[in-house]
This record gives sequence, C-alpha cells and structure tokens, in this order.
Amino acid sequence: MISHPPPNEEHIDDQMLKVEVNLDDISGEWLGYVMDLLFEAGANDVFYTPIYMKKNRPGVLLQLLCHCEKLETIRDILLKETTTLGIRYYPLTVFRAERTFRQVQTKWGHVTVKEGMYNGQVIQRAPEFEDCKKIANTYNVPLKKVYEQVWKQLD
Repeated sequence: MISHPPPNEEHIDDQMLKVEVNLDDISGEWLGYVMDLLFEAGANDVFYTPIYMKKNRPGVLLQLLCHCEKLETIRDILLKETTTLGIRYYPLTVFRAERTFRQVQTKWGHVTVKEGMYNGQVIQRAPEFEDCKKIANTYNVPLKKVYEQVWKQLD
C-alpha cells in the first residue's frame, strides 16, 4: 500500500494517471451515472468535452484523474458502463495546494468556506455549494444572495 500525505497539506502527487476515452452513442443520463461511479471508485476529477469523431460523428471525450492504484477499478467501470472499447492512460504529476476550511456566519446560518493556501498565503476562497444550497432552500432566498452574504463576511 502506498502512503499518501494528509489530504489538506500542500504536496505533489506523482503516482497519478490521466485516463481518457472517446465515447459516442451514449446519453447524458448514462454519462452522469458513470461520473458518479467513477467518483465513488476514487477518481479525483472527472470531466467531459464535446468532440467530433471519425465520419464527423459527435461524441464525448471523458477524462479523469486518479491514483495509479485505482486504475483497475476505473478501467472496469469504463469498459462495463460506457460504449468504449479502448482506454488511454498516462502518468501525470499533480501539485496540490494546501486546503483549510473555516466557518462563516451569515444571517441564515454557518457556511463552510474552503481556502486554498500556497506558501502560507490564501490564494483562493470558495463557499461550499451544498451549504449555500441548503440555506437557499431552507430560507427561500436566491442562491446568489447566500453567496453575496458569504463574500461580505470574508471582506
């Protein structure tokens, strides 16, 4: 078993793979299902790009990032749950900035804010979507207003 650094510390992942497949004749609903399966299997990121394949057929380029030890499980999902007959993968090194989490009080309740740190400095901030969504639904306020309230507390 490979030792992994704590998830929130700045570090380099040098055992990562970028995996990709070209897909055609697959519905958006299937793609969403496959994305969920891939994340559950340990993919770090999953994303789609519209492409044109041979004979100018529209298709989708599915790409994902995962640790090399997850490849067999990822490959099984892609071959069993999509229309692909082939998978490309290659090594990739990923730098990950440190992440910290803090609570911000809004007039409707607390929202978690993720902060990206680099060399001890905050370089990125993002309110957690699920927290903001829950407040918006609970208090029947526009999601945009919840985000605005969080940003005001961060200034």
